[in-house]
Amino acid sequence: MSENHPDGFLRHPRRPIGYREPASRVADFHQIYRFRWDPAQLRTQGERCMDCGIPTCMAGCPIGNIIPDWNDLVSRGAWREALARLHATNNFPEFTGYTCPAPCETACTLAINDDAVTIKDIERAIVDQGWEAGWIRPEPPSQRSGRQVAVVGSGPAGLAAAQQLNRAGHRVTVFERDDAIGGLMLYGIPDFKFAKHQVARRVQQLRDEGIEFRCGVAVGEDVSIDELKARFDAVCLAIGARRPRDVPVPGRELQGVLFGMEYLCAENRHQAGEPLDAAMNAQGRRVVVLGGGDTGADCVATAHRQGASSVVQISINPPLPDTRQADNPWPQSPQVRQQTYALQEGGEEAFSLNVAAFLDQDQDGRVDALELERVDWKRDDQGRRTDKIVRESGIILPAHKVLIAIGFEGPEAACLNDPRLTLTPRHTLEADARKMTPVPGVFVAGDASRGQSLVVWAIGEGRDVARQIDLWLMGASRLPASLSTPYPPLPPKGL
Repeated sequence: MSENHPDGFLRHPRRPIGYREPASRVADFHQIYRFRWDPAQLRTQGERCMDCGIPTCMAGCPIGNIIPDWNDLVSRGAWREALARLHATNNFPEFTGYTCPAPCETACTLAINDDAVTIKDIERAIVDQGWEAGWIRPEPPSQRSGRQVAVVGSGPAGLAAAQQLNRAGHRVTVFERDDAIGGLMLYGIPDFKFAKHQVARRVQQLRDEGIEFRCGVAVGEDVSIDELKARFDAVCLAIGARRPRDVPVPGRELQGVLFGMEYLCAENRHQAGEPLDAAMNAQGRRVVVLGGGDTGADCVATAHRQGASSVVQISINPPLPDTRQADNPWPQSPQVRQQTYALQEGGEEAFSLNVAAFLDQDQDGRVDALELERVDWKRDDQGRRTDKIVRESGIILPAHKVLIAIGFEGPEAACLNDPRLTLTPRHTLEADARKMTPVPGVFVAGDASRGQSLVVWAIGEGRDVARQIDLWLMGASRLPASLSTPYPPLPPKGL
């Protein structure tokens, strides 16, 4: 053991791996992050971690990553041990190391009045090193339980549940309605944010561990819930929350008004070798993106790469303040205005604008412009919008293509064709504390359980539901869980 490093943050400034230069990355679909990183730099970044007595970074992490431990291990060059500690709580750390907004960093103790530890970069570096060194290998169970489980959906929640259940000894079959495994990790997140070979190698690892995958099977159409129950001892529904929120105003039916997710999926398929429908191509077009979140940013960045003539991103809300406000103290996530990676590459953003209509000015059935109104909102005690106050109306914004990226309304439960599976007022699938639906033996996890959320939450949900299913099947379980349950993660073997 080397000496402790409580003053590392004083000796080393924050130096993230960072992004490629905007002018370079916008010209291709390769990852936006720098391809290579310096191990020595990451070791010094690990030294910036103070190993706090109360590690608030862990409280900020939905899956309870043991962050101080692997920061320290990296600082000492113990990369393989760091990988084991990371895998103890996270099945797919590259999923989060590349795509997570890192709530752990905003909760870092240093973030009170200094730059947080580069936790996300260290996580990415650990798993990058693990794959490059060949340390990540299949881990099939030593014995089988004789039980079989069906997992419906192959996003991060479904894959995490499948791997955990398989390692508990159960035979697992994953059903996916799309033509490939990975869910929105594959078709929803652009290639330049998460390279798809990273999904493929994890799926291969799971196959080598004994998990069976069946693509092109729509549960509720090709096979019913009761048919699955007859063939399997338990069923896990990890179907996501892919029902998009719409903008039901005049002109919604016009060509060129698309949901952002269908646009992103089309380009991802194009990057995988499929032809791109002209309706999904923004080349030479004026593009307007509705929605200021991650999906909206991904739409902006994709339109840049397709060669849009202009891109404007619109939010219905006012801009966030430039500095943290008194009612937004640490360790809460800072509600401050930050330029997204997509807008760093170009384009404009506008705030406090509400869509009143989509316009077809030349009567050819295609959208030509948006009619907007500048608005303020009254809000309730929970901060939810209530009454609209129109400050200005009749604002016209030209547009050849409008991408709606204002969030999702819950799982596409109707596609399951089972009236016993109902939605809560929050538009999630009804389930009890065990994550079991009203149908005995049928469980739910991921966005279908908690609503649209982060990849890291989906992985935690998958781990939690796996434990609950294992408990239900066997009466006891040694599977670790995320911090959303009273069961703390178990340490990895050998450490």
